[in-house]
Amino acid sequence: MQHEDRNGGVPPLPPLLLQPRALVPLPAAPFGSPQPQQKQRGAVLALPQRTPGAVAAMYKQWIPNTNFETASNWDKGRVPCASNVVHFQKNEAISVFVRSPHALTDMYLPLNGEFVLASGAGFAAFDGSWDPGCDSGATVRFTDAKHHAWFNPTLWQAVTPSGELEPSGRIFSVDEERVPCHYDDVIFQPETSFRVNVDSSRRVIHLRSISLMGQELSSPEAWAEYLRGPFAPLQFHGNGTLQVTGTGCPDKSGCACGNTPDLPRICAALLEASGRQCPAPACQSPLQPLGHCCGVCGATINLDFTPDFDLQKYRDRLVEALLSQPKYASVRMAISKVHKEQTFLGVIPRSSTPLIQIVLIGDGAGVQTSTTVEQLAADLMEDIAQHGEALGISSGKMEVATGSTFSRQAGSHALSRIIAGTVLGLLFGLLFLGGILFLHRKGKLRLPALRLPRPWDRMEEPMSPELASDRGFDNPMFDVEPPSADPGEEMPQEMVPKDHQVFYLNPLYDASETET
Repeated sequence: MQHEDRNGGVPPLPPLLLQPRALVPLPAAPFGSPQPQQKQRGAVLALPQRTPGAVAAMYKQWIPNTNFETASNWDKGRVPCASNVVHFQKNEAISVFVRSPHALTDMYLPLNGEFVLASGAGFAAFDGSWDPGCDSGATVRFTDAKHHAWFNPTLWQAVTPSGELEPSGRIFSVDEERVPCHYDDVIFQPETSFRVNVDSSRRVIHLRSISLMGQELSSPEAWAEYLRGPFAPLQFHGNGTLQVTGTGCPDKSGCACGNTPDLPRICAALLEASGRQCPAPACQSPLQPLGHCCGVCGATINLDFTPDFDLQKYRDRLVEALLSQPKYASVRMAISKVHKEQTFLGVIPRSSTPLIQIVLIGDGAGVQTSTTVEQLAADLMEDIAQHGEALGISSGKMEVATGSTFSRQAGSHALSRIIAGTVLGLLFGLLFLGGILFLHRKGKLRLPALRLPRPWDRMEEPMSPELASDRGFDNPMFDVEPPSADPGEEMPQEMVPKDHQVFYLNPLYDASETET
């Protein structure tokens, strides 16, 4: 084994060759580090305690790994064999888990990295025997793992507390919530190595706990100590910082995911995996759920709630009472708390309002699926009208977009609030106008006179010369008194009518000029 030098070549010293059949116990620590890390097998993953009344956290498991035995980690799509030369990029900081012994011809190591060896794992020099399934002398390169981003939903999967894959049931998550949320538990699979890019629009990414190599870190102190160690820089890189809080969601009505600032990153990762554009929707006016990247055909229901609302109980109620019915077998549902931004005049952000968002979509396409989604949404709204107050739901608003159909419907509570708001607005407007008229009659408020031309005025007879001569006007830019209308008063020579023409003083020029 050998290291590449910083100039890109092999050091002038003779290469260090592996002895035939000799296992090399590479330390499970950074290359060159004198302190090996002991790999414990069969470690027990301690499960966190849940606070009564709080919403249960989700468990999100990281999918990619940097294991030596994972074929997709090599440029040739296979694990190196005995007659191959293994090549790691010299400037790549990486952690590699090795599960079993391997015989190799040669290996170029990075300047900074670690091998994590399972019991009995190691490397031996190839003895030169013929291997029919191995390309003699071929170089196999370890692929770059830096592109594996934290905010890529395709690299995460929902699991049970024991780490088993969640069955693909009737519940799904919007794209923002497919990445670990503030109160979620993150699991990196035991006996795996990994490298994650944690670039973020936020300085700190909050999590409830992180489990890696079979050990759970659920306190800020334990996680801070791990970050100070030599292994964290080989596993996490980027401008963001992971922060373990050890606390779950304290609100029984649920907590927002908190990934909204990084939603552009989430959507960019999804669109890159799907051809950089959203799939064409099957309906004319697709809905855009909050926290989702692309429009969907189906139904959305937004609920306003009271302090008595319990998100976990309501989710269980919907699954047991509605989704479990055979006629709704093709419908999936997402339900979570979100924050809807309130704007002034539809442009200026003002504040955000928490609400419960329900998204209903069908697994298939066609008229039958669309009808099923619409029926489930209608049943849900009917349940809200009958039991909403007891469940802590104050109002519900439904939008449906299936096929060529697009409709909006507000629940009974919401409709009454809209009517009440309209009536109050009209009363306020009438009071405002009445106040203005009252102040005007009392003389405390002067209203500008508005004179509109009338068509029949043009049909009137021409005015007499005496009246026509009285067409002086005030120039607001200068202090000039209008001509007097008293016939006994002598008019200035400049204002004497000539052939019924009108003349007036222009203070910007000399008076003698007007006489000419």
